[in-house]
Amino acid sequence: MDFIAHPSKEVQMTQRGKYIAFEGWEASGKSTQARLLSRRLDAVLTREPGGTALGVAIRDLLLGNGPAPTERAEALLFAADRAQHLAEVVEPALAEGSDVITDRSYGSTLAYQGYGRGQSIEELMRLVEWTSGGLLPDLVILLKVPVETADDRLGDQRDRMESEDVDFANRVVEGFNVLAQADPDRWRVIDGSGSVDEVAERVALAAGVK
Repeated sequence: MDFIAHPSKEVQMTQRGKYIAFEGWEASGKSTQARLLSRRLDAVLTREPGGTALGVAIRDLLLGNGPAPTERAEALLFAADRAQHLAEVVEPALAEGSDVITDRSYGSTLAYQGYGRGQSIEELMRLVEWTSGGLLPDLVILLKVPVETADDRLGDQRDRMESEDVDFANRVVEGFNVLAQADPDRWRVIDGSGSVDEVAERVALAAGVK
């Protein structure tokens, strides 16, 4: 007798969620726009560093007032945060069919520790690939605002990265530009100037959200 599968017995495969990252220099509006898009998509909202309990501790080491890590140690701390974050938060949510919106991802490692600190982009990319197991965002939204505008938004209370000088900021911004130009299928560059609502509409259009 031939076996005929009954529809009710068929295994229903969960469609994998979409993984979207926001990138950009400090005070470019990433956190605000990530939150708004997550609400629009009913997505999991997270961040790097600090998306897990371990990540919170790493974030304090990286951005707090304690001893400053060396450049290599800084890159490794960000990598450790990302490894925990992907395994604990991102991958499980995607596998369950949830979209994930993250405030920062691998692009920040390449832009900050690579272009900003002058470390090897090739070596950092190998670290990114090893740390992530090949899991990169499906879409990266790069929010761009002039460095001067970002500086005005930051005010006087700044963490370690926000306290870097304008030359470092310009190198990071240029690094993001290079990354976006090199991978246009993944990256979308969005003007972060204007009202929050205006930027949100640009983001939604780039993300294909109606």
